[in-house]
Amino acid sequence: MKVAVVGATGLVGGEILNVLAERNFPVTQLIPVASERSVGKQVTFKGKAYTVVSYQEAIAAKPDVAIFSAGGSTSLALAPLFAEAGITVIDNSSAWRMDPTKKLIVPEINAHTLTKADKIIANPNCSTIQMVVVLNPLHQRFGVKRVVVSTYQSVTGTGKAAVDQLFDERAGKDQVRQVYPHRIDLNVLPHIDVFLDNGYTKEEMKMVNETRKIMGDETIAVTATTVRIPTIGGHSEAVNVEFNQEFELAEVYGILENAEGVVVEDDVKNFVYPMPINAHGKDEVFVGRIRRDETQAKTLNLWIVADNLRKGAATNAVQIAEYLMAKGLL
Repeated sequence: MKVAVVGATGLVGGEILNVLAERNFPVTQLIPVASERSVGKQVTFKGKAYTVVSYQEAIAAKPDVAIFSAGGSTSLALAPLFAEAGITVIDNSSAWRMDPTKKLIVPEINAHTLTKADKIIANPNCSTIQMVVVLNPLHQRFGVKRVVVSTYQSVTGTGKAAVDQLFDERAGKDQVRQVYPHRIDLNVLPHIDVFLDNGYTKEEMKMVNETRKIMGDETIAVTATTVRIPTIGGHSEAVNVEFNQEFELAEVYGILENAEGVVVEDDVKNFVYPMPINAHGKDEVFVGRIRRDETQAKTLNLWIVADNLRKGAATNAVQIAEYLMAKGLL
């Protein structure tokens, strides 16, 4: 497989290279791509240095697949050029997610909908991915009616500059480049992405709209509050889900323990529950604090954690490529 990674010098781009190596994706030729100012720089893949090239050079090299993690505007401009050259694009930005002509894929849920004709495939938002991986198997059994989710999201979701802001503040530096409108160390910001006219942020509405599209059910009601916290290991979510049917906790545990890509960590007597510090560097989605909502019928509380750079971005994209390859769609 000839593989291009567009945005190879960024946080997620670097994680894509790590995941490709760790999962032994059969890369016969790696083509790292980045902006003009990064052309000529080097990235490392499986111990070997590769020179970053321009998108024109990458298209000319005719990779089988191009995994994009270079931002929405770049994707809108370049993904169609790759697709027109016959290259399958897996895009990590928000550019194509809600395009009705593009598929929004979490492999555990809806990879079976992909065909050879899908040349631009959207990778969902990190917060949405980890939530639906847990909710979908429960939806298949009980039917999800309504979801109330509050997220606690790592600064890595914003990028390297945000990580630098956190650690510069922690180190007490006088000159700190402000990525966020406020200090992030020892603080919490109830604000991810831009505010919309309805008072919600773009990140919150991504979770609403993407959840319905991935799970294939426009009747699911979702309301979200997304929050940035000073952690780097991954994103956490408190999820309250109301079902159409009544459930038994034992069956919920059984479903989740057998769900693809899900690890149950729930032993509160021994203080065992998912935490980003433990999810860091892992590909699974972790769920715990599983308990009935005692104030409302047919309603469950869950605590969901995943590494946002892995399953929330790089791993999900590579899993899509693995599926395409296994099914002969590349």
